Amino acid sequence: MKKLWKPALAGALAVSVVSGCGGGSSDGEAAPPAPEDKTPVTIQYWHSHADAQLAGLDYMIKEFNKKYPWITVEPVFQGAYTDLQKKLLAAQAAKEVPAVANVEVSALPNFADSGVFMDLGPYIKRDKVDTNDFSKGMLKAYAYNDKQYGLPLIVSTSVFVYNKTMFDKEGVKPPQTWAEIDEFAKKLTQKNGNETTRYALSVPGWDTWYYDPWVVNGGGSILSADKKTATIDQPDSMKFMKKFKEWKDAGYMHIGYGKGASDVMRQMFYDGKIGMIQHTSALIKMYLENAKFEIGVSFLPGDKTRTSQIGGAGIAVMDLAPQNQKEAAWKFIEFMTSTEHNVKWAEYTGYLPTRKSAIDSEEGKTYFGKYPQYKAVFDNFDNVQPREQHPGYPEFSAFYKEALGKIVLENGEVEPLFKEAAKKMNDVLKDY
Repeated sequence: MKKLWKPALAGALAVSVVSGCGGGSSDGEAAPPAPEDKTPVTIQYWHSHADAQLAGLDYMIKEFNKKYPWITVEPVFQGAYTDLQKKLLAAQAAKEVPAVANVEVSALPNFADSGVFMDLGPYIKRDKVDTNDFSKGMLKAYAYNDKQYGLPLIVSTSVFVYNKTMFDKEGVKPPQTWAEIDEFAKKLTQKNGNETTRYALSVPGWDTWYYDPWVVNGGGSILSADKKTATIDQPDSMKFMKKFKEWKDAGYMHIGYGKGASDVMRQMFYDGKIGMIQHTSALIKMYLENAKFEIGVSFLPGDKTRTSQIGGAGIAVMDLAPQNQKEAAWKFIEFMTSTEHNVKWAEYTGYLPTRKSAIDSEEGKTYFGKYPQYKAVFDNFDNVQPREQHPGYPEFSAFYKEALGKIVLENGEVEPLFKEAAKKMNDVLKDY
């Protein structure tokens, strides 16, 4: 087994690696038929659902209880994703785990690689769950080494949210390719001398999730195909950052970095100082409710390819849970991700529907009639891809995020900073 995060969690992992090899089938065979055992069972669901999502969670649990009255689900809020991850590791080490838990998408490879989560494959096969009904990328994001360790639950992707009122007035449309950005930016950017008073677009620098797709869409990659070497310093991989610097230096692009960067970017957008911002689709409804102008949404522009990446969290079963709890937890996961309540759950949470059949349903059509801005995402449904799936991602991605920060804040040069980042990444990758 590989290590989890280097910090204080490493000690907890040492125990979890030894103890986390219990119940999940690894040969892909269907789980044994589940007898209709209605013996009362209680399972804990550890989650990171924000306050705004709790009404939806309450609705889903009540609906679940109508179908499975002998299963009691106790939802337990465990803080932000990083807090939840630490608590799951501690529970694994103490061999006192919940039955089912949220898992943030970039953390799944780490937990799966360490035997913390149960392989859902045998249960999916046994109960004939139609996995083709999920977006390919959404499903793949919660798989690792060809095993399905989770299913997508609260899923987002990054999109461009734009001031449609401004765009219509200026006669511009969101760029669909990199080649269109310069002309678009020249039309929309406003300056007072050398000072930009209105940026055409803004990209967050505070999270690699926002610019990893730019790396890929430029024809580059974060790691080599065998995932043993950093490739962030290769010409196609650095292409995105060279374009960012070019657009930033021209005064076209704002890049948010540092403390409070998200709030600053959002307020500048509301104030008309930025025409288009890259942000999570989970906040589209927030923008619709708070902007004093018409909101539009556009998928990320592409160069060699045109993709965006999965954000949010899935739902997984802890492998150390007792078998009766595993069976109940699987039923809960299957219910929470089913077509029946998929659109309702999306409306409650602000996250994306994950089932194609739900999107095509009458309820789905009503949803898109009410929120046409989401069409930009679902026109590209299968172009929403997983993040870089490597157990060390949370650690090594910090190095090229730091490099971008120096370019933004110190006007550093792209190539030396990204070569330095790749060297640091390779030092980390040696441990895997």
